[in-house]
Amino acid sequence: MEFQTVWFVLIAVLWVGYFILEGFDFGVGMLLRFVSRNEADRRAVLTTLGPVWDGNEVWLLVAGGATFAAFPEWYATLFSGFYFPLFLILVALIVRGVSFEYRSKYGKAQWRSRWDMAILISSTIPALLWGVAFANIVKGVPIERATNGSLEYVGGFFNLLNPYALLGGVVTLTVFLTHGAVFLALKTTGNIRDKAQSIAKITGLVAAVAAVSFLIWTNLMLPEINSVVLGLSVAVALLWVVGMGANFIRREGWAFIFSAATIGTFVSTLFFALYPRVMPSSLGAQFDLTITNASSTDYTLK
Repeated sequence: MEFQTVWFVLIAVLWVGYFILEGFDFGVGMLLRFVSRNEADRRAVLTTLGPVWDGNEVWLLVAGGATFAAFPEWYATLFSGFYFPLFLILVALIVRGVSFEYRSKYGKAQWRSRWDMAILISSTIPALLWGVAFANIVKGVPIERATNGSLEYVGGFFNLLNPYALLGGVVTLTVFLTHGAVFLALKTTGNIRDKAQSIAKITGLVAAVAAVSFLIWTNLMLPEINSVVLGLSVAVALLWVVGMGANFIRREGWAFIFSAATIGTFVSTLFFALYPRVMPSSLGAQFDLTITNASSTDYTLK
């Protein structure tokens, strides 16, 4: 097996872990003001994230470090072309972490309300923009060879705001909302649990429509039919249906397991659709970044 393939699989696993764990984290943050009636409810909601929210972000740090180490050309092209959306995600993650810590530092209701709104906004921005970013990576962006021989992004910010990418953003936003609602229903009781379950039923339906549309579009967009991608796309739909069915009968544990499995399968589908590319070029296949020309080594495992 090629060394680059091992790193590609490792990076895919890290992103799967990040989206599963940070997904419900973002979802709970977005739902904070919608499932709580008073300060006691809001504290109960945030307590569900207390032991895990900062640890979940470690997956992102390791994924970024692995990309830099194994595929420096991919890392450089990605961060130069997607600079503004990635900057917004970084700022949102910083604000989000500060909000969790600072909302309880002062007793006034207005102070806490502002930090609660900051949690909501800083959870929504990454949930939307991660979908936009990954959809653009799968679809392909303007990349061409520069005078120094390297492959560089030559588009602008508005190249990233295409219909396919925006649909990808809707998918991650609604899937994370549903994942977070199912997690809340699992971890809480009473009014919070009832509201979370009701929200999951609505957002789960929207997410199903968006995800199926996105996966159909993805399969039609590939250069040729990929049986693995097609099979995984069907698996995503089936897992999501089972998970939402479990939520409907108030089996939150099973609903969360199937929700997590759906997210993992969905992210795996995107990486299978990419391989052996890491960033396709919309200007021609000759400008695609692949695991070979984006890698820092040509070694193979014996």
